[in-house]
Amino acid sequence: MKKRILKNMEWWIVIWGIALCVIGLVALFSATSETNYSEFTKQIIWIIVSIPVMLIVMMIDYNLLVKMSPIFYGLSIILLILVLLTEPIHGASSWFLIGDFTFQPSEFAKIAVILFLTFTICKFQQRGKDEINKPWKMLVTILIVIIPLLLILKQPDYGTATAYVISLALILFTAGIDKKYIIATVLLVVILLPIIYIYILPEHAKSRIEVFLNPEADPRGAGYNVIQSKLAIGAGKLMGMGLLNGNQTQLGYLYPKTTDFIFSVIGEEMGFIISSLVIVLYVLIITKIVYIAKTAKDEEGSYIAIGIAGIFLFHMIENIGMTMGLLPITGVPLLFVSYGGSSMIISFICLGILLNISGNRQKTIFVK
Repeated sequence: MKKRILKNMEWWIVIWGIALCVIGLVALFSATSETNYSEFTKQIIWIIVSIPVMLIVMMIDYNLLVKMSPIFYGLSIILLILVLLTEPIHGASSWFLIGDFTFQPSEFAKIAVILFLTFTICKFQQRGKDEINKPWKMLVTILIVIIPLLLILKQPDYGTATAYVISLALILFTAGIDKKYIIATVLLVVILLPIIYIYILPEHAKSRIEVFLNPEADPRGAGYNVIQSKLAIGAGKLMGMGLLNGNQTQLGYLYPKTTDFIFSVIGEEMGFIISSLVIVLYVLIITKIVYIAKTAKDEEGSYIAIGIAGIFLFHMIENIGMTMGLLPITGVPLLFVSYGGSSMIISFICLGILLNISGNRQKTIFVK
């Protein structure tokens, strides 16, 4: 790879991502003390594996990935169908068990869908930027997301499904979607939300929304997790209670504390300062990704980058929001921080793609 391309890459997103990983490892070390640090050890392995994968992806031209995206998309659909045949874990058929490890195909599908969306939109726009606004082309574009979306809802995994919608919305906005579609979508959501809530949403999903609105209504049942999470974050105050000293964390009141509620562990044991640092690091990463999207050399790079920005943005807001009781609990992990091999590898793959996009920006022409 040419030195000028390597020099032009936005390495800060990697540095900030690794900083989040370090904070996550410290939190996992404390949260897994009663289980002989099993998840902490596995997380280190996942990070060690993810970094070389990122470097490999970094060297692959993202335009080549876009061309291969129909294959990736087809494979992701097959995996999303097959995972529905597996034994449910915690009430959801979302994982393949491979020995002591699990693989979540919906994480892999995030990248596949973003790449295939980019491939399709760019094909449409070869005849003109406004081609995407033709009704049948807009329908095809939306169907690309609807198919995996329905399969993920079937698992069920409402949080991950929402991430796809946010990514689609940002890509379409960047592609120049007509205002009439935005207005129609808003009106459709307003009309359909009550219908979906009353007639389509399963009882456990309704329960989560009701708990979000009033967790004290069932403090020992559905509202238990969010109440304990808020207690943990509040108890941390400015500096935290110290590693291995958090009441909610160490006495088993937080669950699952290594994935969904890892931010609660950070808040309780490391305090407001480190919790704020996590948010700042995420804001820096997302802001830099948006900058990469704005300065990409072509539409392909812009669409991929803004799609990834949507994934990161949703995961940050939803996970941190739900631990504070500001949003419903959906089981969405905090990328780079929560325990999980699939999300860790995919997050670093995203960084690898972003490095390639930033390295091949137009301004590399002026680098001596």
